[in-house]
Amino acid sequence: MSDIRLITVDPAHFHAALVHKEMVAGVSPTVHVFAPLGPDLLAHLNRLVGFTMRVTNPTTWNVEVHASPDFLRKMLVSPRGNVVVLAGRNRTKIDTMRACVDAGLHVLADKPWIIRHADFPKLEALLDAAERNHVLVYDIMTERHEITSILQRELIQDPDVFGKLVSGTTTEPAIRMESVHALKKLVAGQPLQRPPVFFDVAEQGDGLADVGTHLVDLVNWMVVPNAAVDYRKEIRILTGERWPTTLTGDRYRTITGHALSQDRLDYFCNNRIAYTVRGIHVELIIRWDLELPAGDTHFASFQGTKSRVEIRQSADRPGPPTLQVFPHAATVKAPLAKKIDTLSKRYPNLGVAEESSGCQITIPAALRIGHEAHFAEVTAEFLRYLASPQDLPHWERPNLLAKYFVTTQGAEMAPA
Repeated sequence: MSDIRLITVDPAHFHAALVHKEMVAGVSPTVHVFAPLGPDLLAHLNRLVGFTMRVTNPTTWNVEVHASPDFLRKMLVSPRGNVVVLAGRNRTKIDTMRACVDAGLHVLADKPWIIRHADFPKLEALLDAAERNHVLVYDIMTERHEITSILQRELIQDPDVFGKLVSGTTTEPAIRMESVHALKKLVAGQPLQRPPVFFDVAEQGDGLADVGTHLVDLVNWMVVPNAAVDYRKEIRILTGERWPTTLTGDRYRTITGHALSQDRLDYFCNNRIAYTVRGIHVELIIRWDLELPAGDTHFASFQGTKSRVEIRQSADRPGPPTLQVFPHAATVKAPLAKKIDTLSKRYPNLGVAEESSGCQITIPAALRIGHEAHFAEVTAEFLRYLASPQDLPHWERPNLLAKYFVTTQGAEMAPA
C-alpha cells in the first residue's frame, strides 16, 4: 500500500482536479473527496472522469466521495488519508488549512492562501503550527516549472550575459511583469464554467491577491535565488491601482451558467502595483480579460547592466512564450552562446537565433509541457520534500511570507 493517500476537500476550483490529471508514483490510487453536494463537487468529478476516459494515458484513480454539509468535520474525525489537497474558497482557505495542520495532516494548497492582509498573522501562525506538528504545507507555484521562466532565471544569474540587475526607478523599474488571464477558457479541453462566487473579490480576491502570487513568487525566485527575503526590512510597497473588467448579462451567463441580477457587472479584478525588494524597483500588472483566443499571456522583463532578458507572449503574438535577450553590447553574444550550450546539457536542443534587435532562445517543443502538466511536477516536488523534509529550502518559509505580504498589502493600497 502506498504511504501517500490524498484527500481532496471542497474542490471549488479546477486546479484541485489538475493535481489528479496524471497518476503519481508512490501515491495511493484511492482518493477521498469530502465536500458538500453541489455543482462544485459535480464539476470536479466530471473532470476526473474526463481524465479516466481520455485515449492517451488515462488515469486509474479510485475515487470515494463523502458528500455532506459538515464535510470538514467528518474529514477531520476520519481523514482517510494523510495529504489534503485544497483549491478555491480563498477567503476561508487559511482556516481550513489550519484545521488540517492541527489534525496532523500535510497540505498541498493552491494559491492564494490568504487574500486579506488582516489574515497575515494567521499565515504566520499556520507555518508555526506546521513546524510544531512536523507536517508540510506547500504552495502550488506552477510557474517555477515553466521552461521560459527556468531559463530566464539562469540567464539573469550569469554575470557575463546579464551583468548585474539594475536598481531602476519608479518610472523605469528594473523588473516589469504582466499577466493576462481569460475569464472564458478551456480546461482539459472542455469549456470552464466559473461559479458566481468567483466574481466576488471579497471571496476570491482581486487579480493581485490571486494570480499575482505567481508573479511575486517569480520575482523573489529570480532576484534572490536560494536566499531569504525579510518582508519586514527588504520590501516596500509604493503604489497600487485597481480597475474593473465589465461583463454584460449575456457574457456572465455564458461564463457561469447563471443569470445576472443587473444589466452589467463591474468586476474589480485588475491591478497594478509598484514596490521594491532589496531596493530593486518592480512593477506588476495583473489583468482579467473576457476572452483571449490565443490563451493567457505572460510578459516578464529584467534589466541588467549588460543585457535585458524578456519573456514575451501577447494576444497579438499567438503561440508559446518566447525568451529573448537584448544585449547592450556585441560582446554579450559569445557568453550567451556559451551559456546556452551549457544549459543544453540539462535542457536538450536549446539554441540561439540572432534577430535584428537581439537574440531569441530557441526552445524545442519537448520542453514546453504546458501549464496543466506543471501540476504533476509540483506534486512530485511536494512528495520529495515530504519524503525528505531536510531538503526543503530554508528560504521557502520567509519568501512565502514575503510573497503574501506583497499581494495582500498591495491589494489594500489599491481601492476600487
